Parts: sequence; C-alpha cells; structure tokens
Amino acid sequence: MTFSDKDIYEAVKHHLPTVNEYVESHGGAIRLLGVKDGTVYIELTGTCHGCAMSLMTTKMVVQKKLRELIHPELVVVNVDGTPENALPEIYYFDENDTEEELAETSLWDKVKGIFVKGAQ
Repeated sequence: MTFSDKDIYEAVKHHLPTVNEYVESHGGAIRLLGVKDGTVYIELTGTCHGCAMSLMTTKMVVQKKLRELIHPELVVVNVDGTPENALPEIYYFDENDTEEELAETSLWDKVKGIFVKGAQ
C-alpha cells in the first residue's frame, strides 16, 4: 500500500461516521485506536463489545466498507483482548484527538444514560 499510516488514519477518521451507522443501529460504536503498516486497529464498543458476531461485523461490515472507501487491501482488526488481535506496541495515532472524538457516543449509550438518570 502506498499510503502512510497517517494518511490511512486520517481517511478512516473521516469515513468512520458513515461506517459507524450500521454498528450504531445495533447499539454499538467503533473507536479508532490507530494504524500500523496499513492495518487499522479499532475497538467495537457498546453492545458490540464482546459480541459473538463482532468478528463478522469487523470483517464483513467495517473492513468491507473501508476497503470500498479508502483502499481494497485495507485490513481492519478489532482489538478484543485476544493475543491475535492485540494493538501493536508502536502504531500511528493522532495525539491531538480527544477521547470524545475517537469514541462517538453510541445510540445505546445515549438511551442507557436516559434510563440510568431517570432511575435516580
């Protein structure tokens, strides 16, 4: 791939809201962690975190759409706590991104917040 990790990171960050629509419809969200050697590292959050279908969501939804939008050889890894899907020690991320920018609040988190506040 001829793009730098920074270029890929910025492209993914730009297109993430579009890709995130499907995941949000299931009560989850996508958090962009970083890029290393053309591999994009994400974390599925909300109800998608730990879901049995998270591998399928990562490959068949997130990776497929980012390949269409950015580059057909792009690889996406969901950092899920397993050794084979670990975030590398050294990777590119934009240190100016805030936590709020990296992890948009999912629909589920918004709804959950209403019920938790209402119960108090």
